[in-house]
Amino acid sequence: MDTYDFLLTPKDIEVRDKTRKFIKEKVPPSLLKQMDADEVQYPREYVVNLAKEGLLGLRFDPKWGGKGLGWTAEIAALEEVGVLGMALGCLYSLPSICGEALYVFGNDDQRERYLRPTLEGKKFTAEALTEPRGGSDFFGATTKAVKDGDDWLLTGQKRFVVGAEGADYFILYARTGDSSTPSKDAITLFIVDKDRGVETKYLYKLLGTRGGGAGRLVLNNVRVPKENVIGKVGDGGKIFYQMMIPERMTSAAGILGTARAALDVAAEYSTKRVQFGKHIMEYQGVSFKVADCITLLDAARSIVYTAARAIDTKQPSSMCRRLVSEAKRFATEKAWDIVNLAMQVCGGIGYTQVYPIEKLLRDARLSTIWTGTSEIMNLIIQHEFYRELGERRAKKEERDVELDSIEDKNEEKVFE
Repeated sequence: MDTYDFLLTPKDIEVRDKTRKFIKEKVPPSLLKQMDADEVQYPREYVVNLAKEGLLGLRFDPKWGGKGLGWTAEIAALEEVGVLGMALGCLYSLPSICGEALYVFGNDDQRERYLRPTLEGKKFTAEALTEPRGGSDFFGATTKAVKDGDDWLLTGQKRFVVGAEGADYFILYARTGDSSTPSKDAITLFIVDKDRGVETKYLYKLLGTRGGGAGRLVLNNVRVPKENVIGKVGDGGKIFYQMMIPERMTSAAGILGTARAALDVAAEYSTKRVQFGKHIMEYQGVSFKVADCITLLDAARSIVYTAARAIDTKQPSSMCRRLVSEAKRFATEKAWDIVNLAMQVCGGIGYTQVYPIEKLLRDARLSTIWTGTSEIMNLIIQHEFYRELGERRAKKEERDVELDSIEDKNEEKVFE
């Protein structure tokens, strides 16, 4: 029994255990080594095998090839995949992230043509959002879509597109409004087939998270039929806000597994390594670092599952935005701390390629940057909290703790 089994339903546990078995038996160490050495650019067979096991699209309706489960099941599965590191975790997440747009905002024709074959492992997808000019300024996107008869012509560039090398199609945001269009109505989301002329310009040399086919897309009057607009023209902003849930939740969940893997390696090492006549786990300088890692991992897991439960039970959108942002920020930052502490426990050998901690550390560094930086998460967290605070104060249902001060004097409360 795992520590957190009480948070899961029997079906969640079944999916978690099935994923764990797949990760143990169907993903050879040689694949991870080849990916980290940049010998594999996109492990297509890995995604195909996930589909064969029925592990893709857990949250989507079985009508389209999903399992009809909730976020708690997906979090549990993602943690297991996360022990492989960030690249394979991200490739596992792409059908969930891109599938969200198709499932929630797409029509049945789009779901039939794209979502179903993606969950069956017959088509591969990637999300194209970030541009060379930046990623966090979503509404400043410069990739343009111009109407041409019944079609759209897309021109621009996207970068840091994980899965670009292997994708058959992209979920891609482009500007359809002009300078007079309000920002919230200026962006549209398209399904763009790669074979319509999308060029994968450059595969990045990365510090970590290698082998996921991350690249830059170049579009020069790429023709996209009107049938491939997701939602309505100008709905891109609305869809973007929804898409941030799977983007950030998958990041928060996957990094739990990465941190857990580093902790397990370090803790096991401490039971074997002998210094000054004792196993190093017997020294508090070592074992307390392990205790810190355990506590941080449990805390991160708790906040991620809290966010998952909030989404599954359809809590207010503002609360979900705050909790998802907290989960993404806290889990990724604390995972980075855990991997660093794990390396410290192992000492010099942890800095070598004898153990996988150095790879996990290189992978984990990206987690606080992609799918929304920690700074952007803080921006959302404080914004939603201040709004909640104002609403609570307006209701006057809670105790005014300011009155509990011994020298509560209104004349001394000067704010300007």
